[in-house]
Amino acid sequence: MALIYVSSWSDGDLWRKALVPLLPGEELRVWPDTGDVTEIDCALAWRPPFGSLAKLPNLKLIANLGAGVDYLMQDPDLPRGVPIVRLVDPLMTEQMTEYVVLAVMTGLRRLRDYLDLQREGTWVEIERDVHPPSQRTVGILGMGELGRDAARKLKAIGYRVQGWSRSPKRIRGIPCAHGRERMVDFVGACDALVCLLPLTPETTGILNRDLFGAMKPGAYLVNAARGGHLVDADLLAALESGHLSGAFLDVFHTEPLPAGHPFWTHPKVTVTPHIAALTLPAMIGGIVDNYRRMQAGQPLLNVIDLAQGY
Repeated sequence: MALIYVSSWSDGDLWRKALVPLLPGEELRVWPDTGDVTEIDCALAWRPPFGSLAKLPNLKLIANLGAGVDYLMQDPDLPRGVPIVRLVDPLMTEQMTEYVVLAVMTGLRRLRDYLDLQREGTWVEIERDVHPPSQRTVGILGMGELGRDAARKLKAIGYRVQGWSRSPKRIRGIPCAHGRERMVDFVGACDALVCLLPLTPETTGILNRDLFGAMKPGAYLVNAARGGHLVDADLLAALESGHLSGAFLDVFHTEPLPAGHPFWTHPKVTVTPHIAALTLPAMIGGIVDNYRRMQAGQPLLNVIDLAQGY
């Protein structure tokens, strides 16, 4: 049998080079060079062309090369009954936590304002009141693997950290709320709010006018999850009114972010090009493990619940 890399986004040769030493004797093909499609039992997928996976009749495993499967779930011809596993790797978690810490501290320590003063050649202390981390609350929406690690590291720095998720979570040292009925109280206590939620019909547009209105005046927003979580116009209005102090955004409805979009030049918005947690061929170990588990008839790890969408 054979594996195939299927993507409309990135270069499969890098993944082939990473996989060959780990799966000696196995054949890895790169879409659209499928060869005999009946020989393919595993697809390594990252934003595959819609309908491409349906052309593999003996597919037994879909390995999504990322943490989020929202794009994959949009494929109307996604093969039913084939398990989907997502990529989970310590390196991805470390990257995301590093990004979240950077973004939170950029906002709470007003780094953009100081960079503007540097460009002007102005030496000014913007705020003389000391606000140590112990007096700042960071809220994290989404307490999966990425959210839990970011919460622990922010707490280690000294921030007060709280988490919110769809269902109950118990995480030592991190108070957690759950359910939409707790959302208003949760965000109202946050000096910075970080979105790490999976994108599902339930969470689409969750970062909206109502949520921003419930946030503490002067709070800061970080979105490192998906662009579909954010209602762009509502964020711009909250920034213009001064209710929110700024935003650090890594993900967008359309990527690359279109030229002329207000986020590019907004003085209170920091834009990064979806680089918070890059998927790298070095992370392939978990996928190899799941492929061997599939061959041996063993339980798979990090399987997506199709009903929940993550």
